[in-house]
Amino acid sequence: MKTSLSKKDVLSIADLSTQEINSILTLAAKLKREQKRGKARPLLRGKTLGMIFQKPSTRTRVSFEVGTYQLGGDAVYLSASDIQLSRGETIQDTAKTLSLYLDCIMARVYDHKDVQTLAEYASIPVINGLSDEFHPCQILADLLTIQEHKKKMKGLSLAWLGDGDNVCNDLLLGCAKTGISMTAACPKGYEPLEEVVKLAKSEGIKTGADIAITEDPAAAAKDADIVVTDTFVSIGKEGERATREATFLPKYQVSSDIMKLAKKDAIFMHCLPAKRGMEVTADVIDSRSSVVWQEAENRLHVQKALLCLLMKVAAV
Repeated sequence: MKTSLSKKDVLSIADLSTQEINSILTLAAKLKREQKRGKARPLLRGKTLGMIFQKPSTRTRVSFEVGTYQLGGDAVYLSASDIQLSRGETIQDTAKTLSLYLDCIMARVYDHKDVQTLAEYASIPVINGLSDEFHPCQILADLLTIQEHKKKMKGLSLAWLGDGDNVCNDLLLGCAKTGISMTAACPKGYEPLEEVVKLAKSEGIKTGADIAITEDPAAAAKDADIVVTDTFVSIGKEGERATREATFLPKYQVSSDIMKLAKKDAIFMHCLPAKRGMEVTADVIDSRSSVVWQEAENRLHVQKALLCLLMKVAAV
């Protein structure tokens, strides 16, 4: 198994090859099995992760922090309002400074350009913990969850319903690179980024994955193996709530009627937090077909694997 990534930073799934994705998932599955058996290895002993947060977080913060501790490392929480960024220090100078103390940086930001600048000037690996355009860590957890439940990825069909947001952008790339056909059903004006769709279609040609964008949620869900959605009102979009709710509801809500269009053994996924009665009905997210809690748990395992591989820790 490959034990290090060729690229220093992971700002999007675009930064990972199919081989690198598989390496992360393989190691994540191994670390998960070991944790379940109570076997802990100090793979990150002597390593320190710095975590910059501009946005609130539950799963990203806890999974990165706990994962680092479980592997024997240390994690430092850095609220953007508490460090010198809040007083006008540039991202460039912050990146150079933090590189003197840390072994890796994870940043959860609003503007994707901020994490790009951080990566450009840091001499240590930088991970995008979420930006307005991409969310690679979530997609790695999604792919691990799909692999666990479906025992494969290549040849599956995934339906996305709702906003073509940061999660959708990276999910398109993750599906394309692992052979999962994906159809994203989004209202006009809320489609994923054009350059992402173009890249995903190009990657899909290599793996046999069909990538499509539509406005028809029923067409997307038809015979799908996996149905996925996300909040209709992301962080920073609260001012658009009324317009977004009028645009997305009820057409793009994942309901039991939508799930009936998918395959009988289809699973439902959501990155959380979820708003029952909005993007998904309670009877779907709380049903036996829902795997949202396994999906949330897998954030821990894929992030542990990603940290090990980025910091070039042999974990075989």
